[in-house]
Amino acid sequence: MNFFWIFIALSGTMVIVMDAMSVHIFKYVLPIEDIMRIQTAITYQMYHTLIIAILAIQSQRIIVKSINQSIWLFIAGIVMFSGSLYLYTLTKLYGLFFITPIGGMLLVLGWLSIARFAFNFSKIK
Repeated sequence: MNFFWIFIALSGTMVIVMDAMSVHIFKYVLPIEDIMRIQTAITYQMYHTLIIAILAIQSQRIIVKSINQSIWLFIAGIVMFSGSLYLYTLTKLYGLFFITPIGGMLLVLGWLSIARFAFNFSKIK
């Protein structure tokens, strides 16, 4: 559980730093396509960091394996999706582009894991 909150804090911090850098620094050194790529990574990272926080709060009330599974899928998805976009934009290592869709699929699986939790939880009640 503590790892989740540490990740949430660091991910939220990174969102603010990357957004500030894209507005105040990167706009002078990167083409608009790269700025847009970074903004996409920031958006996905922020939304999924928020859902991880919501799930972490929920997991304190209800201990369910699928909630933790969703959190781990979102963490891996953020690292692979947003992380690969950040790294590609800053390093231009083309191979990183192959990691991005894997991260996107992990984010999708995280949302499906929440749906599975909701379906199973409704059957219990």
